[in-house]
Amino acid sequence: MLRMHSVTKSYNHRGKRVLALDDVTMDIPAGDFVSIVGPSGSGKSTFLLMLGGMLSPAEGKVVVDGQSVYDLSSDKRAALRKKKIGFVFQTFNLIPYLTALENVQIPFLLAGVDGDEQRTNAASLLERLGLGDRLDHKPSELSVGQQQRVALARMLANDPAIVLADEPTGNLDPDTGRAILAFFEEIHREGRTVVMVTHDHTAAARAKRVLRLLDGKIVNGGE
Repeated sequence: MLRMHSVTKSYNHRGKRVLALDDVTMDIPAGDFVSIVGPSGSGKSTFLLMLGGMLSPAEGKVVVDGQSVYDLSSDKRAALRKKKIGFVFQTFNLIPYLTALENVQIPFLLAGVDGDEQRTNAASLLERLGLGDRLDHKPSELSVGQQQRVALARMLANDPAIVLADEPTGNLDPDTGRAILAFFEEIHREGRTVVMVTHDHTAAARAKRVLRLLDGKIVNGGE
């Protein structure tokens, strides 16, 4: 379960206080698939980063599987992310001088997995994403959609129970976007909790629930 309790976060922008999240309380049960929608500046990305243990609230608590995330030390918080949470970003964050295979090997390397097993596991994940013939290609040699698939394969490397996705189809053409959304539905059926931030209401509708953020508040249960 993911939980926010009375979470508030603000920023200073050009001398003015901007309230990104305003006393937000909500629960996301294990195995849910939730889309977060709202206009630019409504707090969607802040919401996601906070759930993922990457941005501390000014007030309130964020709880992941019974652990108050920001009461943990930074090392224990990093260990929690590594064990339970997978991130998908609009910009992919691939290392440009590494091949697709090497990019996906990184989480296995950090986990201390043997080199041969790293390569076997990474290749298996890339094959699942339809990239079995692109293992030795660097990001610049791949299409945008293929780069996103490499990022998805890397995200699955630690077999996360929770997947947090920030505008995962934002840079993709419609056909590739639909394929990526189908993949999220697939991993949700495997029992993972999926939280997806998107400005695309068609994409959002693929989730089980849609939540709308406006001016830092959840104003209704979706559209």
